[in-house]
Amino acid sequence: MSEQRPTPPPSPASADAALAQVGATPLKPADPRRIGPYVPLGLLGSGGMGHVYLARPADDAPGLAAVKVIRPEYAEDPRFRRRFEREAAVHAQVHTPRTPDLLGTGFDDSLLWMATQYLPGLNLAEAVRECGRLERAGVWRLVAEMGQALSALAAADVVHRDLKPSNVILSQQGTHVIDFGIAQAADGSAITSTGSRVGTPAFMAPEYLREGRCDTASDVFSLAGSLIYAATGHAPFGDGTGVDVMHRVAFEEPKQEIMAELAAVDPALAALMSACLAKDPAARPLPRGLIEAATAAGHGHGSPPAWHEPLGARLVARQQACEVLERVAVHETVQLRTPVQPPVFPGPSIGAPTPPAPWQHATPTQTPAPEGGGTKRRRAYLAVAAGLAVCAIAASAFALTRPPQDDTAPAAATAGNSATPEPARTSVLPTSSASPSGKKKETKKAEPRESDVAASESAGATSDSGAGGTRPTPADNASAPPNGGTTPAATPTPTAPTTPATPPWISQCTYYSGTELTVQGNKGQRVVQVQCMLTKRGYSVGSSGVDGEFGSATLAAVKQFQGAKGLEVDGEVGPNTWAALRSST
Repeated sequence: MSEQRPTPPPSPASADAALAQVGATPLKPADPRRIGPYVPLGLLGSGGMGHVYLARPADDAPGLAAVKVIRPEYAEDPRFRRRFEREAAVHAQVHTPRTPDLLGTGFDDSLLWMATQYLPGLNLAEAVRECGRLERAGVWRLVAEMGQALSALAAADVVHRDLKPSNVILSQQGTHVIDFGIAQAADGSAITSTGSRVGTPAFMAPEYLREGRCDTASDVFSLAGSLIYAATGHAPFGDGTGVDVMHRVAFEEPKQEIMAELAAVDPALAALMSACLAKDPAARPLPRGLIEAATAAGHGHGSPPAWHEPLGARLVARQQACEVLERVAVHETVQLRTPVQPPVFPGPSIGAPTPPAPWQHATPTQTPAPEGGGTKRRRAYLAVAAGLAVCAIAASAFALTRPPQDDTAPAAATAGNSATPEPARTSVLPTSSASPSGKKKETKKAEPRESDVAASESAGATSDSGAGGTRPTPADNASAPPNGGTTPAATPTPTAPTTPATPPWISQCTYYSGTELTVQGNKGQRVVQVQCMLTKRGYSVGSSGVDGEFGSATLAAVKQFQGAKGLEVDGEVGPNTWAALRSST
């Protein structure tokens, strides 16, 4: 009988590929090298409450963890820390396969963190966006398994308060709820202003918006919104995050066209969801009522139906990638970090520069200085470049301060459109007189504003879930002329008109070609595309430049651009703003 050999550790290349497969991005020099007893492998995502890292135990013990590091403005608030510790203690009392196990919490080296079992899957927002709406059987599976999750939370006297698609994880093992308790800790923090609520407006309960009251019935209401999103691709009260959506949730009925679409999928499912969306909390079914309804529909017992394709294959691939990362030794994790790139300056060259990778700043490579007499030429070149830079800054200042040409452009920015970053997912309470803006609005997807975070929301995102986002492939724009220009031609004739120059924000920014809603807190190639086009148009995205992170400086630049183009100044890059950015003017 031959001796079984141990599985060799993964190569750096396979570990990098596995990290990308789980939706994590490489760590940057500013990311922590250790969080309590854990060593980060990659960033799963970021949200209003902080960052979520995929991590390994520092002692090389088996398993992976999703470690959420709370934003400093929360971590430094004693009231928040006390509530955070209480909520973590309650979390430890919840024992169900429908929630991740709590592995530990701590406040080390000014980092307030919480570690939970990593769930290798996609959050519901990602699953619908990337793999399509769930089939009827898949939605009923969600009803049954989410009913089990809410029943377990209710038994431990836990109210989620921020149940939304990005806080629901789909894996090979089933459905899981993440990030419960964090919103409640934030709601009691001094950081949250009076008259505000923590959560995502499209999925909040009306009593929470109106009165600040939240219980298990509120979670049932929010769950119904997530289930309707899974079946139709839309939130029941429409897409968006503004006051108009909050007003609809608090005072109006769900959109008829969305409920009709749900009824076409399954009339019994539509009737159950309508009951869950009752404005009176007492009229909503209890979590066990969801389980009973799924059983009556033939989905409460026996083996659950498989997830539809390509979702099923994606979940298998993510599970396999996790198995690779579990074999990465702690001393090898340094190879997963993004190398530091020193700031450099370009030399004169012909042809368009090679686009940088999404995790790099869009900084050209430095041309070595020539020897001897070339030094004088280089100084002269730098002097000319400096002069051109001054002219460019002056031109940009004029473009940003002149009155907009579009008749629909706002006369001035309002306080509500300031570039102040949002440290938390807070929403101002609606009133019965609240109404939507009359401006042109983006056509947004139903995904919550935070593209949020792993083991928490895919960070994809993205996101606060536990399964990160995917990386779009840069659009192929080989037909664009080098450096956004055209080759000088001879004197034009009637039969050979001169081709107009392609603007640099079109020819040199080719990282992403879609129109997915991109907002503050997002990371990745979509953000790189936004930042590249803004900088080529003369807008500043901050001292970090094109770094793929949608921060406050990028938010301010987006708002300035939207104001100049007569769009709704909300700082969100949806289809209308994408179209304006890609226009030749």
